[in-house]
Amino acid sequence: MQQQARKHRQITHPDITQASMIVMGHVVNAFGIQGWIRVYPYTEKVDGLLDYSSWWLEKNKTGETKSSDWIEMQLVSGRVNGTLLDAKLKGCNDRDQALQYKGLKIAIPRNQLPDLPDSGEAGYYWSDLIGVTVVNLDGVKLGTVAGLFETGANDVLRVQNTLQDAAQSAAPDAKELLIPFIESAVIKKVDLKCHEILVDWEPDY
Repeated sequence: MQQQARKHRQITHPDITQASMIVMGHVVNAFGIQGWIRVYPYTEKVDGLLDYSSWWLEKNKTGETKSSDWIEMQLVSGRVNGTLLDAKLKGCNDRDQALQYKGLKIAIPRNQLPDLPDSGEAGYYWSDLIGVTVVNLDGVKLGTVAGLFETGANDVLRVQNTLQDAAQSAAPDAKELLIPFIESAVIKKVDLKCHEILVDWEPDY
């Protein structure tokens, strides 16, 4: 799995679109009273986003894919806080300003990251897995990937158990499944062309 960050280089291309961006986290909330934000990163390493001096934040929550949806923000300072990041962006100087970014996605232009085949066979970014359907060996759809996080032993898939097959499983009340991202043993295949992850996992685990 790959979401390794590289050092930032200044973006000059004027036409930034959703397709050219890799979402690498989102703003959870404001932090403190001096304009800091708290960030949930999608990177393999918690501090991966701190390798970039500029972050791109979506300007609205409509899901529209327009160039105006993204605004470049300069990262002034940042630090790891457990599995989260606390960050200070240039021009964000108080809590009210920071709260305006709550819930917004944070992205890096794909052209700043290593090129990877669309199939996922040579690696993939964590953000490319968000929204992918998770199916077990019995053909049961367990849900869709809502996020990933790193533990000491292995990475973990957060799967929203909202699909019909999952609702009819032995654990219909489960809102979320946590599936260890252990390749070969649990994760049998990642097929980004088919938008599907095959796992050896039961709905009631």
